[in-house]
Amino acid sequence: MSMLAKLSALFRGTAREAGQAVVDANALKILDQEIRDADTAQGKARDDLAGLVARRRMAENELKSFGDQIAKYESSVRAALSQGKEDLAREVAGRIAELETEIGTRGPMIEGMKEAEARLRTAIATTDQKIETLRREIDIVKVNDSVQKAQTSVALQSQGAHSRIGSAADSLQRIKQRQAVQEERLRVGQELEDKRTGADLDAKLRDAGILPGHASADDVLARLTAKEITVVTPQIGTSVPASKDPA
Repeated sequence: MSMLAKLSALFRGTAREAGQAVVDANALKILDQEIRDADTAQGKARDDLAGLVARRRMAENELKSFGDQIAKYESSVRAALSQGKEDLAREVAGRIAELETEIGTRGPMIEGMKEAEARLRTAIATTDQKIETLRREIDIVKVNDSVQKAQTSVALQSQGAHSRIGSAADSLQRIKQRQAVQEERLRVGQELEDKRTGADLDAKLRDAGILPGHASADDVLARLTAKEITVVTPQIGTSVPASKDPA
């Protein structure tokens, strides 16, 4: 295959894909238009049917008038014969023959028109049913399309919300990290300040109970629970009973 043929094939393939993409993107609009075209065609078919019915009825009326004329001319032929006017009777009989020939010709034509009417009525009814079924299916497809578009929109919004939540969580984590770093800086600064002023050493001495002003919970409990010790001094002249030797 030459380069030109390949490029031509590529162009046709690309054009077909692009055309198919356009058709798919506008499928519902195309279906609606096709339904309208089908309705238009059905309207034309109904007009044709109405015209056929009108012509058939006119033909039937003419056929009936031919029969009425034949009945009238037959009476005229009998009257002419009764009067001995054979030439006139023959002329009227010729007209009867023409009318009978016309009836013989138009009778099958009318029957054919009736058959055509029946076929056309059946075709119109069948097509109407198909169009109505297709219209219902299109309505269902439209509803499904709307639901799917809504679901797609919700999914996209949900993805965007998750993205925003993730971004907010990252921002919060960065804020916490900055706060932790700042807190550590303040603590280190306070430790350096305490070392500079000796406050850290005083705190250690107070914790050891060396510096005054420090009282622990144990010291308070020991003070409150300690029993008072009473010292008794004997008076002169008062005998103090000796304790019995248990031995």
